[in-house]
Amino acid sequence: MGTVVAQTSMPTPDRLAQPTLPASPSQADKGAQVYWLACLPCHGDRGQGLTEEFKQTYPEEDRNCWSSGCHGARPYENGFTLPPSIPPVIGSGTLQKFPNATILRSYIFATMPWWKPASLTQEESWQVTAFLLRENKLWNAQEDLTTSNADLILVGAPIATATPQPPAAALTSPLPIIVGFIVLVLVLLLLRMFRKK
Repeated sequence: MGTVVAQTSMPTPDRLAQPTLPASPSQADKGAQVYWLACLPCHGDRGQGLTEEFKQTYPEEDRNCWSSGCHGARPYENGFTLPPSIPPVIGSGTLQKFPNATILRSYIFATMPWWKPASLTQEESWQVTAFLLRENKLWNAQEDLTTSNADLILVGAPIATATPQPPAAALTSPLPIIVGFIVLVLVLLLLRMFRKK
């Protein structure tokens, strides 16, 4: 007789399931829940953006939002138009247009989520910013992200500033112009006189 071996299988994690919080959640842990609620539908379960692979996690009827009435050019009454391309927010090279955490957080607070801009609370915008920074390995999340430390956390390239240029020489007096005009008139008169002779 053969031996029966018990097989244990790991359940496949639900990529769209709400993240669970640890007993003592950090600001970034709470931000994971804000991300799940407000950001994941567009930016992906792993921050990858709205890729074809991510769209396959949705029910079949929701996979092509642009041709349906929910998010196409003419959405239903409570729908909204979705951009055809939604960028990743986690991974190499993401968030590069934001020089520091303050500017990233301000952008999130003022413009996100796409369908209801500026609907996150101040606290939620800090939480999701801390989450994104932690996931991009830009912040250790050991302390809360605040206005007092966010400027110090570099995210992307620094803002380009204009190189100071010496001031252009300003005309302080119209005298050089007047003198130049008089000289020109005199030269023209002299030329005219010599032509007549």
